[in-house]
Amino acid sequence: MQNPAAEELRLPSADERELKAEIEEALADRALLQGRHGRAVREIVYRLDRGTLRVAEREAPGQWKVHGFIQNAINLYFTLAPLETYRAGDLQFFDKIPPKQDLGEFRVVPPGVVRYGAHVEKGAVVMPGYVNIGARVGSGSMVDTWATVGSCAQVGRGVHLSGGVGLGGVLEPPGARPVIVEDGAFIGSRCIVVEGVIVEEEAVVGAGTVLTGSTPIYDVTGKEEKIHKGRVPARSVVIPGMRPRRFPAGEYLTPCALIIGTRKESTDRKTSLNAALRDFGVSV
Repeated sequence: MQNPAAEELRLPSADERELKAEIEEALADRALLQGRHGRAVREIVYRLDRGTLRVAEREAPGQWKVHGFIQNAINLYFTLAPLETYRAGDLQFFDKIPPKQDLGEFRVVPPGVVRYGAHVEKGAVVMPGYVNIGARVGSGSMVDTWATVGSCAQVGRGVHLSGGVGLGGVLEPPGARPVIVEDGAFIGSRCIVVEGVIVEEEAVVGAGTVLTGSTPIYDVTGKEEKIHKGRVPARSVVIPGMRPRRFPAGEYLTPCALIIGTRKESTDRKTSLNAALRDFGVSV
């Protein structure tokens, strides 16, 4: 079994600009992966694993910069890595990427899995869920039972992903924005968030809400509705909804999401963020 973090397989001294150039050259000629360029790929994935590099970085509230060359490096890593049998206690896996081995700063409850190349900050908890390569989970966050954090998804600090939440992953096209859940947000049970949707700071998303890049998110708190797409505004309280839409065969209800309020300051002092939804009489 190879050790993907072995220093002789990487380029520890290379800076980010050099690594980006190596990736661009390797994309043009895959044969280069057998030498220095392959070491650059492994170096990028190693730094993702250690948390010194990340796929997306926050530049301003609600604004994120995506590093497409890192997404390309992850795809190239699948080309380099051999299929091997990995063991985690009594469990066995047959894959190209092993489960993360350097544990101890965050909790992982069996049979939760954090894949090599993902980074989970100190103090986070991963229940029997899954965190995929390229993803990042902030300190104090909870990935609850059967929740999935897809490739390159970014989860901030103090976030709660309730049971069965699915955050979509993205590796292609390079530069595509991953799902981003900012600090302090609460995502209710069985929610699905995909296609690069941003859930901004301290927003609360009620159970069963589906958010895609094209899902209309209606703010119905005022006299006239306002519509958002691809973004849940900070501190919003969101629930699933339905809207009528006419088709050639007739009128049907299609899914949407509704902003029904804003988190109260009192909610921030409560033990459980579930209370934020219960304030509005919404299930969690």
